Amino acid sequence: MNLKLYVGNLPVGASEDDLKRLFSEVGEVRSAKVVIDPYTGRSRGFGFVEMGSRPEVEKALSQLNGKILIDRTLVVNEARPQKKRGGEFRGRRERNR
Repeated sequence: MNLKLYVGNLPVGASEDDLKRLFSEVGEVRSAKVVIDPYTGRSRGFGFVEMGSRPEVEKALSQLNGKILIDRTLVVNEARPQKKRGGEFRGRRERNR
């Protein structure tokens, strides 16, 4: 049973505490994460929230999808399972000269 929600169209200034505060209005928040770009250190504009139960997930979907947070209209959906990334990074290739 998936209790994790995708939250898109986050404002740049939104924090994990903002997500926790907003989603705690509809139920228990187990975790909240804003995805940060590793190169710029800024929000990538989306995050994830894990709720306490299935009814709370349904309530969050119905009440928070389309809600405005810091002048941005949020997109709230059930999170899809993360795809396994193929391959392994090996750094620079050796060039034959």
